[in-house]
Amino acid sequence: MKSKSKKTSTTMSDIQLSYYQSTSDQLFEHLRDEIVNMAIEPGSTMSENKLAAKYGVSRTPVRETIAKLAALGFVEVRPQRGTFVSKLSISKIIEARFIREALEVAIVALCAEKATDELILECEQLIEKQRLAASKMDALSFQQLDDAFHQTFADFAQYQRAASLIQYEKAHMDRVRNLGLKESGGQYQSVLEQHVAIVDALKARDPELARAAMSSHLHLILQVIDSVKARHPEFFEELE
Repeated sequence: MKSKSKKTSTTMSDIQLSYYQSTSDQLFEHLRDEIVNMAIEPGSTMSENKLAAKYGVSRTPVRETIAKLAALGFVEVRPQRGTFVSKLSISKIIEARFIREALEVAIVALCAEKATDELILECEQLIEKQRLAASKMDALSFQQLDDAFHQTFADFAQYQRAASLIQYEKAHMDRVRNLGLKESGGQYQSVLEQHVAIVDALKARDPELARAAMSSHLHLILQVIDSVKARHPEFFEELE
């Protein structure tokens, strides 16, 4: 363990804690990844006291973390009852996909119109990193790289408010995407092929081709919802 005086890092239970980032930000990133990776399952309780004790921190960063997770739709705070990891909602997933498509199809068309060699190279490098993650069947890393791929377009278009809305909406899709990758290895190849198709449209500077490629890509989630629910009905809201 490195000493605190060097301002590097120490451990917070199983989190490697950096002194260059706030405790609440690091705890948020850790718990968000745990939820997305299904290490913390839908419907699980999240106690401030237990989390504070587990990670050896005060309740303040835990409270801040729970507020961030709730803002993204990952947890529900129920007065007098406690805090719970949100169950999956098919209706919210379908609506989230609809919203993402409306925004991301428009963004990628703009990117295709104004694409630079630097943008194309960045996308291709992310795809290569995804290939490596896929070869290791690393669903979480693959998904994080997928998010980075999509964020690249919002950054290039300088549409950060749209990116924030996409970030919120995709929270309803992330866990289903992760389960689909873990339990159906063929999805890795499908996603990679679709990302390559999007980049090919950028290379062609063809907005309509980019629209079609992105739309096709975002429909992939619809192919896995039913199979995931069939295998894990306990993860979904009951009244659907």
